[in-house]
Amino acid sequence: MGMQVWPGHPHLLGANWDGSGTNFALFSENATAVDLCLFDQQGLETRVALQEVENYVWHGYLPGVGLGQRYGFRVHGPYQPETGDRFNPHKLLIDPYARAVEGDVQLEPAIFGYNMATIVRDNTDLSFADSDSAPYVPKGVVVDPSFDWDGDRHPNTPWHRTIIYETHVKGITQRHPSLPAPLRGHLCGVGAPRDD
Repeated sequence: MGMQVWPGHPHLLGANWDGSGTNFALFSENATAVDLCLFDQQGLETRVALQEVENYVWHGYLPGVGLGQRYGFRVHGPYQPETGDRFNPHKLLIDPYARAVEGDVQLEPAIFGYNMATIVRDNTDLSFADSDSAPYVPKGVVVDPSFDWDGDRHPNTPWHRTIIYETHVKGITQRHPSLPAPLRGHLCGVGAPRDD
């Protein structure tokens, strides 16, 4: 018996939980099919084909799929490395829109889309590897998207009074004399109170 899959929505990419289920959406312009792969606590995989496609976004809503669900995608399509297409459904892909990821990459030959032996023998990576990478790669995790802003409001600063300053976190905090040493060079140092 398969899982119940509703059409869902393409508008919010990634995994979006609403309290009753989760909408999954993934952009791929050249895919011919997309499988959503759900993993239980033992690592057993259940594949669900995403049938709905709108503007190259493959999507589906799974009622009952909730917080903590681990998942990934297997994307089908042409394998033509010469033209830049390397679709390989044997390789589990991390959701590029995931809000949380669990696990580490384990350097095993199965994580590569090509056979390692051809690299050594032919000095090329054009071969196709059919080993399953799922046990060796991180998985996305469905999380609660809500956040308690605790009374914070948008500042409503008019554009003519807005200044946008782009900087590197380490560059703006590493040598700042009024920051405590443990905060220097870190993101928490950007928002820390200062004497300037």
